[in-house]
Amino acid sequence: MKYLLISIVFLCSSLFAFTQNDSISNALKIELQSYKIKRGLVIETVEIPLVTKKALAIDIKADHWDTSVHNPYVDTVQQFPLELNFTDSTYASPVPHVKVVTSRYGWRRGRPHNGIDIDLVTGDSVVTILDGIVRFAKYTNGFGNAVVVRHFNGLESTYAHLSHIGVKANDTLVKGQYIGKGGNTGNSRGSHLHLELSYKGEQIHPEYLFDFSSKNAIRSEQVWVTQKWTHARFHNSRRVSKVKVIKSADEAALESLARRPKMYIVKKGDTLYGISRRNNMSISRLCKTNAIKQSSPLKIGQKLVLEI
Repeated sequence: MKYLLISIVFLCSSLFAFTQNDSISNALKIELQSYKIKRGLVIETVEIPLVTKKALAIDIKADHWDTSVHNPYVDTVQQFPLELNFTDSTYASPVPHVKVVTSRYGWRRGRPHNGIDIDLVTGDSVVTILDGIVRFAKYTNGFGNAVVVRHFNGLESTYAHLSHIGVKANDTLVKGQYIGKGGNTGNSRGSHLHLELSYKGEQIHPEYLFDFSSKNAIRSEQVWVTQKWTHARFHNSRRVSKVKVIKSADEAALESLARRPKMYIVKKGDTLYGISRRNNMSISRLCKTNAIKQSSPLKIGQKLVLEI
């Protein structure tokens, strides 16, 4: 017992010394004492290497940081699948009450609805869902008063139709921090919060990343996003999409291989308007996907890509 107490004293002394000099040492050295009756005092030194994890310094302002436009990535093309990593398991509810989703991500009235609408009363506080930095905070067509927060994994969240903006560009925020008051500004049919999530300009189905129940859960620490979850035409704004999160690169690769472009062969009497309407696409999207102009004549037998 005596020898054990002596060893503990030496261990505590060593730990104290380490805490005083941890900035210059990368190993913990501990001297252990043991007494043997015939051989006298034997001192052994044990060295334990220390592994220190350093926080990665991520400069989220380094890529397309523009405080004057809502989407600074408009002229860029992203490679799929997209990889997103989260350090949190939960997000902060953007509104202070039970989240009631009145319109979901998907095709709506012949146009893409690239976010979700959450019911609120004008004047309700709106907060940021994750830590980040305000990239955009001003009035913009369609969105009205809007705030865009870029988070530390590159994801951006947009809060639209606000009645009041309570932050400015380049403000650093923590999860759950106030950014403004809900309202009905811009192209809006009643008070609500329009919430969009995007990564480098690609709008992502919010319910693919987050569970909008009372759990406020982030669906996975690592998420791979395929084009299915960045195109509103694959979803209906009136229905809940069936979510199966892709959590590995291998799963994402298999998902990408499983999908093939959907084609349409032009028939006699077809028009761009008719084709786009029957396939839940806007004419501009149909033209952009096929690199044609709205004035381009269609030819019988011509193949048009409807889904990538």
